Amino acid sequence: MRFRFALAGVLSVAGLVVTASTAEAQGLGDRLKKRASDAAKRTVEQRVDQKTTEATNAALDKTESTIKCATTDTACQEKAKADGKKVVIDDSAPKGGAAASASSTPPAKAGNAEAAATDPPKDEAAFVNFDFVPGERVLFSDDFSKDNVGDFPKRLEFIKGNMEVAEWKGSRWLRATTDGQFEIPLPENLPERFTIEFEHVGVASSWPHLTVNFGGKREADRSLDQVVFMTWDGNSDMSGGGVFAGDGTIRAKGRVKDAQNKPFTARIMVDGRYAKVYMGGTRVANVPNATLGRANKIFVMFDASTDAPAYFANFRVAAGGRKLYDAIAEKGRVATQGIYFDTGSDRIRPESAPTLKEIASMLSEHGDLTLTIEGHTDNVGAAASNQSLSEKRAAAVRQYLIDKHSVDASRLTAKGLGSTKPTTSNDTPEGRQTNRRVELVKM
Repeated sequence: MRFRFALAGVLSVAGLVVTASTAEAQGLGDRLKKRASDAAKRTVEQRVDQKTTEATNAALDKTESTIKCATTDTACQEKAKADGKKVVIDDSAPKGGAAASASSTPPAKAGNAEAAATDPPKDEAAFVNFDFVPGERVLFSDDFSKDNVGDFPKRLEFIKGNMEVAEWKGSRWLRATTDGQFEIPLPENLPERFTIEFEHVGVASSWPHLTVNFGGKREADRSLDQVVFMTWDGNSDMSGGGVFAGDGTIRAKGRVKDAQNKPFTARIMVDGRYAKVYMGGTRVANVPNATLGRANKIFVMFDASTDAPAYFANFRVAAGGRKLYDAIAEKGRVATQGIYFDTGSDRIRPESAPTLKEIASMLSEHGDLTLTIEGHTDNVGAAASNQSLSEKRAAAVRQYLIDKHSVDASRLTAKGLGSTKPTTSNDTPEGRQTNRRVELVKM
């Protein structure tokens, strides 16, 4: 976020003599005419803005009544008809259908960026110093799937700005068309160890366009550090993120390339005063003595405009935990949220590498340790499909450890349990996120 400083001046006027004259009367008349002209101009601009907003809302309303389905996706077509929605046949649509929307075009200057742009690079080598491991106890999770298109998300706290849920490339995003602020409410104060993840498309700016504060204040707190992100269109080397002091001093900042006007995953990992910041697969800041604060809300402040909207999606805040081996030694099992899969697939995503490396190191350090790798899902979808998916994912993790880290196959067993062993209720997004997990069980 730009650090804006107001310059105040004091004007002292002395010896002013007012005399009536024709010239002064004419000057007054000119000023009055200018004020009237300015007022009329503002009225016209407000009406144009209102018409634009009405048109946008109408387009978004139309979105909700239209579903894209592939030619062969009869389940999607039947469900859309049962819900009273219009079916548009589109073989590029993901299986299960996606709402067609006027906002499904990329953000300004996004070019031909595809939905897959939200994914990290497929090659693990593209991840630079990537050691992010998410917390295992989910405090907040929201993908806006339960919100109406055109509304502000129910589970975020609105402060100011023009923001609404919109469909883009088959998923839900919070789209902002003005500078804005919102808060992520939490059920408790942030613990010593925590992580936050979200997808973001930022606007071009030479200064931080996105600021995240953890101290509980709805403004920059000069006594606390804050995490920032920037994507500058004029020079790709200036894009990046880091940790700034409350007075704007740069504590640590790193750079990434090719980040303008396209989605990236913002990640923050905090352990006591140790803070690490990531953009996509790159760690851009590594601060061992950050002072971030710990409140029961996270404050987000950003830049945006109609021509250059900002987008947010898939928020997840989680409390950190102990090392994997410490938990296994005490309880005989440990759940991890750090192994990521493609949606509905057993393909392991590259950002899973740090967690998988920790598992392999643990097995290397403790030669007598053998593990059962359990795959678990939430209860969304058919039980049989969840069971099959959990089995495939557990097997994929086992094979990864064998192939990538040369773990002896005899020390690993894979087992899928589907949705039969939830650790918490599936009635909330946080509960479902927690139940989608891989557990390591000591044999």
